[in-house]
Amino acid sequence: MPRIITFGEIMLRLSTPGYLRFGQARQFDATFGGGEANVAVSLANFGMDARFVTRLPDNDIAKSCIKDLRSYGVDTSQIIFGGDRVGIYFLETGAVARPSKVVYDRAGSSIATIQPGMIDWKKVFDGADWFHWTGITPALSQGAADVCLEAIRAANALGVTVSCDLNYRKNLWRYGKTAGEIMPALVEGCDIILGNEEDADKVFGIRPEGFDVTATGGTIDQRRFQSVGEQLMKKFPRAKKVIITLRGSVNANHNTWGGVLWDGKTLYESPRYDITHIVDRVGGGDSFMGGLIYGLLSYPGDDQKALNFAVAASCLKHTIFGDYNQVTVAEVENLMKGDASGRVSR
Repeated sequence: MPRIITFGEIMLRLSTPGYLRFGQARQFDATFGGGEANVAVSLANFGMDARFVTRLPDNDIAKSCIKDLRSYGVDTSQIIFGGDRVGIYFLETGAVARPSKVVYDRAGSSIATIQPGMIDWKKVFDGADWFHWTGITPALSQGAADVCLEAIRAANALGVTVSCDLNYRKNLWRYGKTAGEIMPALVEGCDIILGNEEDADKVFGIRPEGFDVTATGGTIDQRRFQSVGEQLMKKFPRAKKVIITLRGSVNANHNTWGGVLWDGKTLYESPRYDITHIVDRVGGGDSFMGGLIYGLLSYPGDDQKALNFAVAASCLKHTIFGDYNQVTVAEVENLMKGDASGRVSR
């Protein structure tokens, strides 16, 4: 069974019940989540050997978080302890024309104060086949960026496949460096690059000509994004595949969802799903990445099937509350076959 390592921050998620605004809420629903942890949970749910690595304080909140991850079958044995706090993010779920809002409270978190040398990457990568990180981690601090680079170089040296989700978050890059300054050295070590329709533009200034994400109205010409794949591969020659997730936003509750995969020769296009009732879109990209890693490892040589699996898995995530995608391979493959009826399974 392939072993996948993910590295990043996991946070306490405090979300307003239902569609309440922050100013209306008198209580919050408490769960855990974070980009790389979300990917690990997806893979564990798909029956894979998923190991999540982070730095957490030695307190009861962190222990609850670890217990939560273990309940999904995620290997937490290489989590290190230190620092003072677990990061927090607050979520207000949008509706129709009102977008969702996220407020971060993660300054000074344990992983934000991490430094090179704290993690034994040789031990972490023992028996590993794949390493995944996202652009959120190097946005936290110079130390986090340095450790991320340390991990990528260790994985490269050991022949471990490296994937990244560009995941640009403008509200996180606050320590004096920009994504454009930090990310190139990290992405240079990646075999698989994932981004959404805006990430490559915001981080590297790479965009499909004439595309405006705010003006799609739910309709996206997926073929436009071959040029993004071509440009990213030219900039980062190590990359073997570039994948773009494509979200068409009709409103906060109604999106279309799909993606493309460019392997340097062929552009693979996924089916597009019309998601007319979104329960929770947070973690949608992470669920795509989890599905993609599973698909590429489980269907070797069939990039179309791997892409289709990723999109279907992520489509299902939009129906589930919380950051984690709690679906099975059978459920994803059933949707891939065309069963989107939602009929009761008895």
